Amino acid sequence: MKSELDQRMQTNNLEAIMVIGNGTHNPPMYYLTGGVHVSNATLIKKRGSPPVLFCNSVEREEGLKSGSKIIPYSVYNQETLLQEAHGDQILATALRYKQMLKDLDVHGRIGIYGITDIGSAFPIFSRLQNLIPESELVGEPHDNSLFLYVMETKDDAEIARIRIMGEITTKVVGYVADYLTSRLVRKDEVLLKEDGTPLQIADVKSRIDLWLAELGAENPDGTTFSIGRDAGIPHSIGNPKDFLRLGQTIVFDIYPCEAGGGYFYDLTRTWSLGYATSEAQKLYDEVKAVHDKVQENLALNAPFKNYNRLVCEEFGKLGHQTTMNIPAPLEGYVHSVGHGVGLNIHERPFSGLTATDDNILKAGVVITNEPGLYYPEKGMGVRIEDTLWVRPDGKAEILAQYPYDFVLEMKKWTR
Repeated sequence: MKSELDQRMQTNNLEAIMVIGNGTHNPPMYYLTGGVHVSNATLIKKRGSPPVLFCNSVEREEGLKSGSKIIPYSVYNQETLLQEAHGDQILATALRYKQMLKDLDVHGRIGIYGITDIGSAFPIFSRLQNLIPESELVGEPHDNSLFLYVMETKDDAEIARIRIMGEITTKVVGYVADYLTSRLVRKDEVLLKEDGTPLQIADVKSRIDLWLAELGAENPDGTTFSIGRDAGIPHSIGNPKDFLRLGQTIVFDIYPCEAGGGYFYDLTRTWSLGYATSEAQKLYDEVKAVHDKVQENLALNAPFKNYNRLVCEEFGKLGHQTTMNIPAPLEGYVHSVGHGVGLNIHERPFSGLTATDDNILKAGVVITNEPGLYYPEKGMGVRIEDTLWVRPDGKAEILAQYPYDFVLEMKKWTR
């Protein structure tokens, strides 16, 4: 939580942090400003002091919505800076940063965060480091970033927003199910659009994006909607030209966020339209049983990776390859059981077998539970995923319920 920021800065031996980039689609900046509409901004926070937001003059009013003190970039005369830099735009920008840090009495180790074009940022901060030899500009590995630690636990307001995103997500999943099951079906079991042409994955995804937008959400990372062999490849987003057919497994993993790059939600369901083969049904039942076992055994303050180990053991008993006995299996259970969710679709706590022991299910974390089995050469895959909040009482609550039906009955088709 934000209240932990100064303590985490001290733990990471940082005297200050500097966050750069836009106010939206930029998790560290969004977290500290609330996603205000500022572009190419800079937020500087000295340990023990409130943050200060530097932005373009025309965006000053937007910046004020963040609740931070605002200093327009125009305070630093660009013409004077360019003269000092002999016309070198990169050096002029570095000189401006130097003055900003001086004005806030910032020195020592300074953490750099945010999302921006690395080609532009690298030369600027390289010059800045040379200009302030008494200080050290540092970065951090993503998995151990100060912000991922601070953002790991959510307050009630954040949980409420993620819950609303869950309601939007499940509503759209319901729209997709209704749309698919209402299609006419050709004799070769291909679903048809309203104009009688085959329904393709691209058509479904277009509707998903439209429905999300209508409900005030967006889909910055796209949607996984894959069928048949592609459903057996965990990170296949699906071939846009593939036809929707009866009796083939469809892995539908949807991970939208609030408009502007706010809080995410993550949900996966696996469907088979009309009917399922006995082999696919068996695979689905095995995944569902393990999904439920994880859900039932989640315990407060337990290491998250313990549940990944549990999934490996359960699937291993059933004869499936897992990451516990094969370094990089191409089929069976090939990923980890879950991850944290927030302003990033993947954040702490992590559940990989090599995750550090401090990735625990502490009160306030939001995680996914998403075991899966994948057999691309058999033309099928299954994943079931829910997003859960570990409540203060230790109970893991699914934030948005959605049915687990595998076979979806077609409304206009009979065998």
